[in-house]
Amino acid sequence: MPTHIAIVPDGNRRWSEAHGASQLAGHEAGAAAMHRVVVQSLKFKIKYLTVWGFSTDNWKRSQEEVESLFQVLTQWIEKDTPWLNSKGVHLRYIGRFGELPQYLKPAIQRALALTLRNEGMTLTLAFNYSGRAEIIDAIHSWLADADAPPSLDEAVFSHYLYTDGIPDVDLVIRTAGEFRLSNFLLWQTAYSEFYFTPVLWPDFKKSDFRKALSDFADRKRRFGGD
Repeated sequence: MPTHIAIVPDGNRRWSEAHGASQLAGHEAGAAAMHRVVVQSLKFKIKYLTVWGFSTDNWKRSQEEVESLFQVLTQWIEKDTPWLNSKGVHLRYIGRFGELPQYLKPAIQRALALTLRNEGMTLTLAFNYSGRAEIIDAIHSWLADADAPPSLDEAVFSHYLYTDGIPDVDLVIRTAGEFRLSNFLLWQTAYSEFYFTPVLWPDFKKSDFRKALSDFADRKRRFGGD
């Protein structure tokens, strides 16, 4: 089993178009798919799961869709956090928190506080996140840290990333037939395995998740070696 799985859950909008539904309905279906994946991750004892919910580039979308994404996240957090807490899940947030709408911030903060001491799976929500922004923010944090080491190496730099304390990604899953990383966890995926599927995210079932795990199990990881 991979220790750390990261998911780019693509295809909500295409799903809504195919079903003649609103974009909000597509994102709600995507939230349901995320719940299914969390259930399966707990079943297979995955230690770290990181899911991308909103990119810093997604601000370019229509105001209506951006607002619907914020609404869905708020609803998902309020609905699923008690369940996540009951399963011992530790919820983390990565991204530029300060730019989020004011009504969303308290919901995230309450969820983080409630699950802070849990020692089960760490579920990281990447919201208002991009890999390049994370690297820039890490450099600023290092420069602003009066106690920082005078020079950087990989170990020191990793400490200033949003994902400090979380191991690098073993497996990246991307849905909806797209074959790119799209500025997601650029540092942490240096030696990740990638699994691409044409399945739209709202249609991603537990059987699709098991296929990804099976594919990963068949690969030989070399990390630059023979």
